[in-house]
Amino acid sequence: MADEEDETGFDEELDDGSSGVDVGHGKRKRLFSKELRCMMYGFGDDQNPYTESVDILEDLVIEFITEMTHKAMSIGRQGRVQVEDIVFLIRKDPRKFARVKDLLTMNEELKRARKAFDEANYGS
Repeated sequence: MADEEDETGFDEELDDGSSGVDVGHGKRKRLFSKELRCMMYGFGDDQNPYTESVDILEDLVIEFITEMTHKAMSIGRQGRVQVEDIVFLIRKDPRKFARVKDLLTMNEELKRARKAFDEANYGS
């Protein structure tokens, strides 16, 4: 019985709205829960992690994306987010910088491969 009271109080503490991110279940569409569950499993969590864990992680991801977007909008061309702005923001974090460089390189390779494939099949 006391455990039920503690759980209720915990939910009320989370739902005070002070973090700026809506934590309540069903109040906001969960955008990344499927992907986060797979990532959590890949990093050693249970195959079906607790929903609360996934929700907290998703809140952190959304908060990070929001902050990075706002910072990127404030530098470079005002009100627009460009790849160079994101690269500028993460330049001091070697792991993130290396990952972004790898992803951008792979993106360019994929574009070239698609173009070559389209030219071979449909082009002159």
